[in-house]
Amino acid sequence: MPAGGKVDAQKARLIDIIKARSFQSGREVKLASGKTSMYYFNMKPTMLDAEGAHLIATLILDAIAGQEVDLVGGLEMGAVPIAAAVAAVSHTGTKPVNAFFVRKQAKEHGTKSLIEGLPMGDTLKGKRVVVVEDVTTTGGSAIKAAELVRAEGAEVVGVVTVVDRHEGAGEAFAAAGLALTPILTLEDFK
Repeated sequence: MPAGGKVDAQKARLIDIIKARSFQSGREVKLASGKTSMYYFNMKPTMLDAEGAHLIATLILDAIAGQEVDLVGGLEMGAVPIAAAVAAVSHTGTKPVNAFFVRKQAKEHGTKSLIEGLPMGDTLKGKRVVVVEDVTTTGGSAIKAAELVRAEGAEVVGVVTVVDRHEGAGEAFAAAGLALTPILTLEDFK
């Protein structure tokens, strides 16, 4: 099967899994952005499903192929299972990509760090990173993660989201100097 056909088949299978495990429609739901929608994605059941996690990771690795990327990560909680899956699946490829995550606020004990997952003594300074996110509405969470990562000295290569709701995130990312790559969009579920 040609590479494009394989990716299309993987996306189709991921859509099936999301529809079965993580997607609701038909009643109004308030989103994290504060907006309301008739379409709701709770991606945790898909991200924590063995096949769903593998497909998400494989499709993200395909989306960032050819880019020099040192790390993938993003804001807790949504980015944590994605980044971990990408790191695990990348280990079987030609260039492993490690993971990190950004805390919403520093813990009061331990290292009190906002960035987690790096070996002791390592920092993001000079690293090329991709911010990952489960569902993007306005882009606020990923932009916050990107700002914190940039403040630590990393270069944000781009943002990859599993589902882009097409509700303003693309414009917000462009204004923040970030390239957005969606794996799927809301239109895939209508």
